Amino acid sequence: MSQQNRAEMREAFDAAIRQADHGRLPLRVPHEVKQVQNRRGMHYHYRPEIFLGVQGWTDFSFPSEGFRVGPGDLCLIPAGVPHAEVVHGDAGIPFRNLVIGFYNNTVSVHFAHEARPRKPDIEAIEFFDAPNLDAFLVLANSLVHAHAMHAPARDAVLKGTLLALLGLFRNLVETGTGHLNSDIGKVFQAKCLVREQFANPELSVQHIAQQLGCSADYLSHLFHTETRERLTHYIQRIRIDGAIVALDGGTLTISQIAYASGFSDPAYFARVFKQHKGVTPQEFRLQAEARRQQTEGRPKTVYHDHLDYTHGVPAEKSSPTGK
Repeated sequence: MSQQNRAEMREAFDAAIRQADHGRLPLRVPHEVKQVQNRRGMHYHYRPEIFLGVQGWTDFSFPSEGFRVGPGDLCLIPAGVPHAEVVHGDAGIPFRNLVIGFYNNTVSVHFAHEARPRKPDIEAIEFFDAPNLDAFLVLANSLVHAHAMHAPARDAVLKGTLLALLGLFRNLVETGTGHLNSDIGKVFQAKCLVREQFANPELSVQHIAQQLGCSADYLSHLFHTETRERLTHYIQRIRIDGAIVALDGGTLTISQIAYASGFSDPAYFARVFKQHKGVTPQEFRLQAEARRQQTEGRPKTVYHDHLDYTHGVPAEKSSPTGK
């Protein structure tokens, strides 16, 4: 990422902090309650995603609502919420957003532009070490809960949480070393991009290489040299990992899970799943349900002389002596 892009990041966060400090930063959060569901033309992530409007407009759509995000607006999409984006320039000014994502001990910050008519894509991306990632996630999730609350101190909670989260982002951009942009760092970046975009059926080695500014052959060779795993195999493995989450705790059909995991053919998904896990998706779901039933059948409390299968009941209050 260029110094100009890094400077623009700082300016965007500084402006957002000033607005939040004066209570004038618009915050948009969808009110979806049913998460991790497959919707045609939509995608979701397993961690929150944050959008800061810079130029132009983004029309977000969700299963049961939609809204527009413009310059100076902040949008926080909770983990698992399906969404789609349509972007627009404004009176000759090209569209541009700042987007923040979360990974294992890493925060990604990228500028999105209108790569194709109405379609956003990554223009420039930076990855930052974040060993305190849990602090970012706690603040992001707290914003979601605070936004939905109806309480006297709601605005104070929103303001304080916003300032804390934006301050962390600002410090990260200021102090980040950028060492992840080395050749070895490209492997890490490729992994992050796969985890972010695994639901996209067009995700490929070529697509990732274009975003990282190198050739597909070079990236494939580098990835295999550093990890002893082919990048194409890694893409499949992450898609299967995503499918497992949906199979283990959701009600989507196998076909819906296949599409939501980036597979355009459910039959091919089933074959790949069995190659990775040794069982079909349906068999895995049945095994997961059997494990849950076995766990539910265990005692809730184990004493030295007996087992207690209840969740506990309030103790009866004893009457005072002589009453």
